[in-house]
Amino acid sequence: MPQKKCSSTKKRVDSKTRRNRRRSPRGKIYLPLNSVITLCAVIVGVCSVLLFAFSFAGKKEGVPRQVSVKIQPEKKVSSPPVSVPKEKLNSSSKANQTQNPEPKIERTEKPEKIEKKDEEKKQTSSSPKVESNSIAEKTSSIIEETKKNEEKSSAWDIPNFPQARNNAKLVFIFDDGGHNMQQLEKCVTLPFPVTVAVLPRLSHSAQAAERVRKSGNEVILHQPMQSVNLNVNPGDGAITPDMDEEKIRSTVLANIYEIWPISGLNNHEGSLITADAEKIAAVMQICSQQEIYFLDSRTNSDSKVRYVSSVMGYPYYERNIFLDNTKNRKDILAEIEKGVEFANKNGVAIMIGHVWSAEILPGILREVYPVLSAKGYKFTTVSNSGALKRG
Repeated sequence: MPQKKCSSTKKRVDSKTRRNRRRSPRGKIYLPLNSVITLCAVIVGVCSVLLFAFSFAGKKEGVPRQVSVKIQPEKKVSSPPVSVPKEKLNSSSKANQTQNPEPKIERTEKPEKIEKKDEEKKQTSSSPKVESNSIAEKTSSIIEETKKNEEKSSAWDIPNFPQARNNAKLVFIFDDGGHNMQQLEKCVTLPFPVTVAVLPRLSHSAQAAERVRKSGNEVILHQPMQSVNLNVNPGDGAITPDMDEEKIRSTVLANIYEIWPISGLNNHEGSLITADAEKIAAVMQICSQQEIYFLDSRTNSDSKVRYVSSVMGYPYYERNIFLDNTKNRKDILAEIEKGVEFANKNGVAIMIGHVWSAEILPGILREVYPVLSAKGYKFTTVSNSGALKRG
């Protein structure tokens, strides 16, 4: 019995020791405080030594220090005064650029700019004539180029006129002379003969007729007559519906003598009078007595001129084309083209324009003249056209 107790007690002791071993923590390493402090000091020292060695090596290799914050070039470089000579400024600026390439001093450039401005002022003050001459030459060249461009742009739309046939003649009449002498000048200086119809009793009537004669062109009277629209005033010296034969005669003769000598007469407005056989017969009788021709402007398709001519046996001329019903270039060229076709068919085309179209019509005629002349067309006046009609 006592032996069994000892074994049991041993077993209990062994089990307790095992439990105590399990519960007891593992062994820990404890360092004293002074050794920890010395270890930290050693680490800090090593780091500082490495940092110093790295910064010293960076200086030698030219690597900029990132630790320092101060900008040394601002302290070292001092801006030179304006009175310093240019050589010193150049040498100091070169030295500063070699030592500190980043900063740029603006004051070193100011004296050079001032001297350049002074030199430019001296040059402009010393040679103003050369500049003005160069400007004048440039402006003249620009004007010439624009003129050439305008001629090129305006010539492209000229129709391709056919070759002249049937000895085609072209007659151009300018109505409403006597209002403006400058406009008239553009009409009478064309490179071919024209006929100008001058209105009576205007401030420039007699002067305009004289200018046309001196230019070698043909003058006729542009006799005012009442139109179908009674609200339209044909102007002074007009034939009106209330006039008898004697009044018509005196009025027309007064107008003829104002601008005499003349080659003929045509109607201004007159759609009402030309449709009245008695009144137009009185006008045509005066023309016959004065040995001038009558030209029907054809302002009314119901004109009685043809009938009166057949009764009187007095020949007349007749307008075929109106050129400037509009002042549009395209429309005017189209009317000229119609006149060319009429001349090729009938031998002569009488085309009427107006002096007040002087800004466009004479210029167009100058353009088409060499083209039409090269095609064989002849330019003449009414009296030389051979286009007399009989009723």
